[in-house]
Amino acid sequence: MDETIGPNKPFKDLSWGLAAKGIAVLRYEKRTKLYAVETVDEETVNDALAAIDSLRELDEVDPERIFILGHSLGGMLAPRIAAKDGKIAGLILLAANTRNLPDMILDQAKYLVFLDGEVSEGEVRYLKEIEAQVRKVKELDIGEGEIVLGASRTYWSDLMTYDPVEVAKDLAIPMLILQGGRDYQVTMEDFEGWKEGLAGQEGVWFKFYPDLNHLFISGTGKPSPTEYEKFGNVDRIVVEDIIEWIRNRS
Repeated sequence: MDETIGPNKPFKDLSWGLAAKGIAVLRYEKRTKLYAVETVDEETVNDALAAIDSLRELDEVDPERIFILGHSLGGMLAPRIAAKDGKIAGLILLAANTRNLPDMILDQAKYLVFLDGEVSEGEVRYLKEIEAQVRKVKELDIGEGEIVLGASRTYWSDLMTYDPVEVAKDLAIPMLILQGGRDYQVTMEDFEGWKEGLAGQEGVWFKFYPDLNHLFISGTGKPSPTEYEKFGNVDRIVVEDIIEWIRNRS
């Protein structure tokens, strides 16, 4: 609900900022907090669609002006949610990846291993194991009941056939795509993937924030996981940009 990471709560920051300006926000607990899932539809998509349906039943909400805001995996899946719903007013994608998830996991592992400038024998073995698991996922060489990179064959066979950019191309709705320059998880490669894939598509806006990390919190220096342990808030300019974009979609 809050997307709690250490002492930080990005979704809570965003919801309070938007609500303060009269924009209703619906947040909810992710299903995986209590239940195991087999596909990304079970993990994210189906509950988002149910939340949208609930909003349309509220008198306080304009059913024709409901937007999906997704961060990271949620941002990647937002085009699928919009395509399944068919009546969404627009998408707001924060640090949404265009690379497939196994490649991202491997790239992040390499980044963290090389972060201190030294690579131990244990870290070499770790990278080789990650590389082996990535190959298994890409080849769907996953046995019944086997878990690879945290998920089952059913999960990966669904997700590996999904291309968020290709799905987004077929959506005739406005999109706001935001990226932090200090994000080592979803990187400029992903941001450029959106820009290249949606180049020339009407109604798509891109915004880059050089000093913000994956949580859209400001920082300095080389980004690392330790900064997620320090309290911060989603940068005010991000909230203001989202508010302005939504208001201009009337």
